[in-house]
Amino acid sequence: MGHEISEKGVEEDRAEIEVIAKLHMPKCVKDIRSFLGHTSFFQRFIKNFRKIARPLTNLLAKDVSFTFVLNV
Repeated sequence: MGHEISEKGVEEDRAEIEVIAKLHMPKCVKDIRSFLGHTSFFQRFIKNFRKIARPLTNLLAKDVSFTFVLNV
């Protein structure tokens, strides 16, 4: 799951990456859990994944207000 074997060696499946890239912006706690569940498989391929995902994980704590702001 999520891997392709080629002449270059073992690589991530680009279709899996496209699915992650097309996920909608999280609007609630359920969406954050879903996103983290999808991306957690790739944590071994992404340097400092836990550091990057920490702000999203912190939103799962009780009594934390959730305001999603997209910086473009």
